Parts: sequence; C-alpha cells; structure tokens
Amino acid sequence: MEVFCNNKIPLFFVVLLATLTTLAQGQGTQNGFYQTSCPRVEAIVQAAVAAADRANAGVPPGLVRMFFHDCFVNGCDACILLNGRSTERTAPPNSLLRGFEIIDAAKTELERVCPGVVSCADILALDARDSVLLVINYFLNTLGELRTGKGLNAQDLVTLSGAHTIGTAACALFSYRLYNFNNTNGPDTSIDQAFLPTLRNLCPNGGDGSRRVALDTGSQNRFDKSYYANLRNGRGVIEFDQVL
Repeated sequence: MEVFCNNKIPLFFVVLLATLTTLAQGQGTQNGFYQTSCPRVEAIVQAAVAAADRANAGVPPGLVRMFFHDCFVNGCDACILLNGRSTERTAPPNSLLRGFEIIDAAKTELERVCPGVVSCADILALDARDSVLLVINYFLNTLGELRTGKGLNAQDLVTLSGAHTIGTAACALFSYRLYNFNNTNGPDTSIDQAFLPTLRNLCPNGGDGSRRVALDTGSQNRFDKSYYANLRNGRGVIEFDQVL
C-alpha cells in the first residue's frame, strides 16, 4: 500500500504506537499482566506476527487496522473477531483475512500452553503493538537507504531527531525497556544504570501507562544540546532515539 511507503513511516507509527498502547492499557491490561499466569504470551504472539510478516508484508498494517476497528466503537473487546468475517461482505483485503488467521494461530498455541488465560482482546492488542514495532525496525534497518535518497547524512538525521526535545512520551510507549526488554525480564542494557531508577519511579511496573515523561531530561523546555548529551550518556527515553 502506498500510504505505508517513503520516510513518513517512522513518525506515523511511533505516534500510532503511543496511541494504541495507551488505549490498550486504559482498558485494564498492564505491562507484565500475564507474567505469572502465562509468561510466554508475548513471545508466542511475536512469533505469529513475525511469521505472517515474512509471508506477506501487508499483514502488519492489516492487524493495526483490525485493532483500530475493534477499539473505536465500544472499546477493545475483540468484538471484531466475532463478526469480522461475516460483516466484510465485499471481499476484505488479503491482509485482513491473514489477520484473522494470525490471531487464530496465536490463540491456538496459547490455549495449548496456558488454556483459558489470555483473552482474544489482549491477543489482538499485542498483535497490533508488535506489528507497529516490526515496521519501526524495518525503518531502522533501511535508514541508510532513506538518508541516501534524500541527500542526508548521519549528522543531518541526528539533528532532525532533536526537533522533538521539548515533547513528552507516555509511559506505555517505552516502559517495556524498563522491566522486560525483549522478553529478558530485565531492562534495556543501553539505558544508563543511574538513570534507570528515575524512569522506573516515573513509570512503575503496572502503573499508569498514560503518564507522560519528558524526552529531554533536565532541559525539557529549552532547545539546546542537552538532548544529544543525554543520548550519548544512555539517557534516551525512546528506544528509536537511542538507537539512532
């Protein structure tokens, strides 16, 4: 789909990720919710989404679309899974059909591992989140091609990334870095260990995912070099900023 092309991908999906994860957490599920009852839930869902993406790159956007339709009307209750096939009278896109299959596959495996524990609504939310992350990772992997096409060098990209230094981010967008990064049950090791307690205090595990944190710690309302110094010292709040 043309709408997912070009260098508008990162900003669109970062904003969308923040919106979707905040919305999902607002329904009651928090990071680590299934840590005890079904610890493999995120790994299983991630594997299903990754396999689908390898087979058809149009599937992740379809999953995000499904999540949007599910949550927009009556909240994130997985109602789209009950009538989604029957209401798509005019041949739904292949990505949506595959979306149903991915959710079914994840649900089947989860029922085998921890029967009756993980709700379909949460599977759909995790699918959408992982789909967005896949696209962001794709952007990171092709960053060199994008900057070459636009005549930008690495310094240009880093400078542009500092344009949002007066902004904030919801805890839901980055708290995965603080407690269970890449399913390690630990924090992102790129975070400065002296800075980690500060972030955890602002965003406690299972806390309010909508709480907002300054992206430029110590210099939120000034456009200066503090943002870049923070990144060099492992004090980037958003993973994308720290990697870039």
